[in-house]
Amino acid sequence: MIQKFTAHINQNFPFLKDKKLLIAISGGLDSVVLYQQLATLHFDISLAHCNFNLRGKESDLDAEFVNNLSQKTSNQIFIKSFDTQKYSKENKLSTQIAARELRYSWFQELAEKHHFDFIITAHHADDNLETFLINLTRGTGLEGFTGIPKINGNIVRPLLPFSREEILKYAKENNISWREDASNASTKYTRNKIRHQVVPILKEVNPSLLSSFEKTLENLQESQQILTDSIDKVSSEIMETKNAITKINIDKIQQLSNSKAYLYQLLKKFGFTEWNDVYDLLSAQSGKQVFSETHRLLKDRDFLMLTKKTNVISNVVEKSLIQENQSKITNPVQLTFEQTQEKSTENKQTIYVDKDLLKYPLLIRKWQNGDYLYPSKMQGKKKLSKFFKDAKFSLLEKENTWLLCNANNEIIWVINHRQDRRFSIKPSTKSTLKITTL
Repeated sequence: MIQKFTAHINQNFPFLKDKKLLIAISGGLDSVVLYQQLATLHFDISLAHCNFNLRGKESDLDAEFVNNLSQKTSNQIFIKSFDTQKYSKENKLSTQIAARELRYSWFQELAEKHHFDFIITAHHADDNLETFLINLTRGTGLEGFTGIPKINGNIVRPLLPFSREEILKYAKENNISWREDASNASTKYTRNKIRHQVVPILKEVNPSLLSSFEKTLENLQESQQILTDSIDKVSSEIMETKNAITKINIDKIQQLSNSKAYLYQLLKKFGFTEWNDVYDLLSAQSGKQVFSETHRLLKDRDFLMLTKKTNVISNVVEKSLIQENQSKITNPVQLTFEQTQEKSTENKQTIYVDKDLLKYPLLIRKWQNGDYLYPSKMQGKKKLSKFFKDAKFSLLEKENTWLLCNANNEIIWVINHRQDRRFSIKPSTKSTLKITTL
């Protein structure tokens, strides 16, 4: 196996040479063999072991085993103990998912702190097949059938082409010791049930199951790439991102052959789960919205507007006071205030006002129903709601618009949009204040 493994590494993972590697080692067969293989090839390796405290004394013996192993080979080792059951309950996760989150989070912390280039895990061909079957039972899209990725960011899995049988044979032939996890024989967990009750039957039907499965994965991965290319093309045609707001053109997406499928592919990475509600937004009234844990999707006339929850600003009145002697503010918006003698060209980021007309403290606030202004270059006054409508503001744009107001709440400036002419400088103006957004 070492010759086959060496050829595999040289062909598919040449970038691992001369890199600093962190091997995830449980003490089980797969991780110990992976460690021995990479050590034989003289890679720069350290070990990381998670004690999940799920099997009492056995968990402690696993940690002791890998610690002794590292001492024999003088490799650096990191061992961390987790209260997995507590984390599982607090976060309402299954034990296996909780352990996975704890494991990978810690590995990434180690990689960042100690400058490891890659994290190496011991997933193999049988793991890949089991993951495929688990996804099949739970229901998934095409991406759930493309297998465990060989490379995912800084995580690398060199053993994926090798079967558990090959790894076991190699360990026995080379007198390699490992820790056997008794819980692997239990059918309590879904993966073990599939491993012990489903896969053996499939291998009886097709003794070359893993080889056939590898070819199937290659075909599915190629299909996934075609789908990705198509989604990228559609995304560039119907989606536009500006100022942390992504707009999806409803008319264009409805012209696609299967708008629901495209909508799923475009938005799945943002954590939405209620897909019927997402799809219904296409024909809903403006103002309807759907939330994921991290994002909001809002129907606004001809567009779906996608924002992070952290970028959603409430329409509740928020105030920030500006005193007369201030030259700059940074929150909730960035403004500078400068007395000047000359007026240069105005733009949306700069206004000039008659300072003698200002009443301090000035206010920065959100708009309210009933607000009105006297727009520059226009006659009469105008309700701010009408101004927004005529300027075709989206609901999100209205939510994210700030007003600069006098102490008596009169609007001086719809910031970055329109100045109120009541405060504009005139020939009689004695003191001019230049206000600029940064």
